[in-house]
Amino acid sequence: MNQELIRQQLQELQLIQCSILPTERFIFLDNSMSWKVAMEEYAEDPIGNFNSLECPPFLGIRVDGAKIWFEIRMAQGGDAGSDVVSKPSISVKGEDISRAEQERWKALVADKMEEISDSELELQSTRSSTQARENEPFHVLFTSHHLISPNKRRSLQQWSSSLSLTGFAKVGYPGVIYAKGERASIEEFVDNVKAMQWLALKVRFVEPLPARGSTPAAPGEPRTWKELQKVGEVVEEMRRIGREEYIIEMGIGSAGINSK
Repeated sequence: MNQELIRQQLQELQLIQCSILPTERFIFLDNSMSWKVAMEEYAEDPIGNFNSLECPPFLGIRVDGAKIWFEIRMAQGGDAGSDVVSKPSISVKGEDISRAEQERWKALVADKMEEISDSELELQSTRSSTQARENEPFHVLFTSHHLISPNKRRSLQQWSSSLSLTGFAKVGYPGVIYAKGERASIEEFVDNVKAMQWLALKVRFVEPLPARGSTPAAPGEPRTWKELQKVGEVVEEMRRIGREEYIIEMGIGSAGINSK
């Protein structure tokens, strides 16, 4: 069994153990007593080595005085590095109960297991949607009265590297900052920039990249951060990446400006 699954199951077993009521019993069955020892070790050292646990835990849960109890064999994982995990199995046991009652309990357990499975699938779908939204290509354009501070310029360079952004900063008067990357990274970049002290900083837009530029970095285009000195260079850079209209519409430059 891989260590990640073992730690997950130890955590789940601890949760079960802490959740049972005084009249409920949680016991390890057959050859699962090593899991009881492992639970104690896990409580002291969660990142310890549990290679000795070769089989999934097999346990019983019952209530004092009840005729019905449950035996649970938790999921069996593959070898280290394997994502293959079997489903847990739950058996309904009882004393002096009719077959019809046992079948009713089995059906109830099956329904609850299906509900859990549906909930897990919904959670996975939500996580996938959230991840896809965070990875959506975005871009942002700032303007400011000026951009001169060496500290700000150094911070922009560092953030572009740590957040895997492509873009540029036009230094001097006016200041212009453009960046593109994954949505989550762009949003963090925007927060970082706005947290600094500026004179007349404006966020011109923060939006998804248009279809023609829907990747944070086009094929063959390395993630780079440039410093530009002239408005004309800003126009040329935006023209080079096919987004000249964004800068022109802001009145920052004109198609005919190449150096100014």
